[in-house]
Amino acid sequence: MSISRKHFLKQAGALTLGFSGLQIISGCTPSDRMSKNLITDPFGPLQSDPNGLFDLPEGFNYKIISKFGDQMDDGLFVPHRPDGMATFPGPDGLTILIRNHEVNPAKGGAESAFGEDFALTDKLGPDEFYDLGQDNNPGQGGTTTIVYDTENQQIVREFLSIAGTLRNCAGGPTPWNSWLTCEEIVTEPDDVYAKRHGYVFEVPASAEIGRARPIPIKDMGRFNHEAVAVDPNSDVIYLTEDDSEGLLYRFIPNTPAKLLDGGKLQALAVKERPSLDTRNWESQTIEVGENLQTEWIDVKDVDSPNDDLRYRGFNDGAARFARGEGMWYGNDAIYFACTNGGPEELGQIWKYTPSTDEATSGEENNPGTLELFVESLDSTIIENADNLTVAPWGDLIVCEDTDEKQDLNGITPEGKVYKLGRNAKSNSELAGAVFSPDGSTLFMNIQHSGITLAINGPWEKSRG
Repeated sequence: MSISRKHFLKQAGALTLGFSGLQIISGCTPSDRMSKNLITDPFGPLQSDPNGLFDLPEGFNYKIISKFGDQMDDGLFVPHRPDGMATFPGPDGLTILIRNHEVNPAKGGAESAFGEDFALTDKLGPDEFYDLGQDNNPGQGGTTTIVYDTENQQIVREFLSIAGTLRNCAGGPTPWNSWLTCEEIVTEPDDVYAKRHGYVFEVPASAEIGRARPIPIKDMGRFNHEAVAVDPNSDVIYLTEDDSEGLLYRFIPNTPAKLLDGGKLQALAVKERPSLDTRNWESQTIEVGENLQTEWIDVKDVDSPNDDLRYRGFNDGAARFARGEGMWYGNDAIYFACTNGGPEELGQIWKYTPSTDEATSGEENNPGTLELFVESLDSTIIENADNLTVAPWGDLIVCEDTDEKQDLNGITPEGKVYKLGRNAKSNSELAGAVFSPDGSTLFMNIQHSGITLAINGPWEKSRG
């Protein structure tokens, strides 16, 4: 087992308690299941930030470590709209933080790494871009890598790590020490861009300045990708789709850890309940805590020229989800958020437990299971869950993406919710929350402000 895979399992193992109590939130009557007396605050109440940026409990502090427009060590600029992130152990105890940038298609380059009018594109060779665009108008998304010293709380270096992609929203870490970055957009070539978009790309976790090979993993499908999670027991990769009629997918690679070798894409279905609508919009189709046996349906023509995988899959029996967003692996399970699921459209969190025979012939008689973990009925508790991760002490840490307030929530294994932070400055989604490998630092983005924070404090209080 490689060092990176051991680290991956160690981080994922924070879910040892399995969040078996999360159903408490929604396991009783509607008036009780999200009642305020379920909120706990192991770190204490939030304190107003004198700088008016981000409220935290007493004893905690944040540092802005990077912001849109900063010049990086490769001479380029930090792109705008930071989103999903992951961390990896670097050399000499350093942390490698890979960060997405959800920059939309545009002309002019103002939010890109290359500055106004793309003046700095000549710093990269043409083969370093996935899409150089028409007339020097490359895709403005991509990823940046920060090499961070948690002991001294400072950046060692920062650089662009993949170029020429669009609207890089979320993604997920792999056990083989890379980040899978996802394009949350489907476009055809036009007068701005030269290539099709809507793919997943792989970015190695490197501490040295350089760019990843910008090759789309086309067998992972072309759709509004949001996040991925890898089960290190099987090397199967799970993918969410940010669409109100989206599916949950899995990718079975032909060669583990070599995704460009291709593989099979499938969509999740619930046994004996074909084309199940899990959104609970019209009625309570799925109850919290209900355990559903699953099966997987092959998806064909995955490059999807008509952007119709979700419709074809649903018609073939796959389950439908309400905007699948953040996703994380832990304790032999996959947790993922559906940002506007539930009768109040305030969001759901699901748990998929893979079969011990996942993606093998034994799976038919030993299927994986799907469980609705959390369904919010009260916006003051959780509203529109987006990116999520697992804390070193076993709690789920959930970012909100809402119009009026944006909280950073903790959910204990007993199913109680507390506030770990709150955006005090602007109406901007929170994104990318993830802990450093040593557990000392929580990194997080305030997207529309274009900033990345490093948060420190008495994390040991979480253990009572």
